[in-house]
Amino acid sequence: MVSQIISCLSQSSSLLCLSDSRRLILPKTCTCGGLSRFSPGFASRRLFTVNRKKWRSACIFNSGKEPGGEGKLQGGSSEWPILQRWEVPWGWQTVSLTSFACALSFVLTGLTEMAVIPFLGIDVEKLTLDDKAEILFLDQGLTTAVVLAVIFTVAKTFDPLPEDILRYDLRQPVNLQKGWLVWGGIGLVGAVGAIALTGVVLSVFRTEAPEREVDSLMKLLPLIGSSNISTLSLVGITGILAPLLEETVFRGFFMVSLTKWVPTPIAIIISSAAFALAHFTPGEFPQLFILGSVLGLSYAQTRNLITPMVIHGFWNSGVILLLTFLQIQGYDIKELLQAN
Repeated sequence: MVSQIISCLSQSSSLLCLSDSRRLILPKTCTCGGLSRFSPGFASRRLFTVNRKKWRSACIFNSGKEPGGEGKLQGGSSEWPILQRWEVPWGWQTVSLTSFACALSFVLTGLTEMAVIPFLGIDVEKLTLDDKAEILFLDQGLTTAVVLAVIFTVAKTFDPLPEDILRYDLRQPVNLQKGWLVWGGIGLVGAVGAIALTGVVLSVFRTEAPEREVDSLMKLLPLIGSSNISTLSLVGITGILAPLLEETVFRGFFMVSLTKWVPTPIAIIISSAAFALAHFTPGEFPQLFILGSVLGLSYAQTRNLITPMVIHGFWNSGVILLLTFLQIQGYDIKELLQAN
């Protein structure tokens, strides 16, 4: 079979080949007659994939009916990584059930903790701020572990996965095309600028300030700047655990899964809207949507979850550290937040 394929590649019609590195290989040619020798009806197929151990290439057959005879990759040109789709191995049933399982595990984890704490003899009302910060850290850590366990358990059933799905790679941080540090920095600067501009536009058209009492940041205000332990716990929650959880769920699983049915830019928009809605802060929807879009674009560019995690982590922890600094300087940060 392999020798037949090699023979076909050396003959005359148009084939476009893509390796794992997603770099185009010079087109080969073969005739429709040559293709028909593989198996009956093979010449009418548009796409076939050859897998051999760790080497994999996708070849797109051009029958010559399209103007210019240009083969196209799924999701767009290889020159623009953010337009390329992922090779998603699961279907809509898996996406729906896994999303439901993640939401259910998130809720059940919180309810279980609330039920267990009294049995441990812990009186929440009598806890110090440091104790509350530590419990919040443990809560976020446990929730992150449970939800990620759901996703990776499901993903394990589809092994071997394409190498760019659920990928966390610390190598080549400064690579200009895929470097997580380079694109993390670009994304962070872009997010700050875009969100600042969004805030200015909203302030022009908004007649009254949004209600922030339900904002999670407002709930954390008593802990901000109260002690080093509280600050470290909050930075750990907002800068490490929350980005790990949210980027894996919304970008690594949900956004990637959507590219099975819609183009990557549309998947970014849908996942960004879901990301914003999941925070249950309607007044902050525009800013969260913009942030989610930047996170999605950075992930599509690098195919590495470390990139949006870096942007998300620096954004969250940067806010906490800035508020801590203002608190130490004597500012009323609650008044500042409500004013803005």
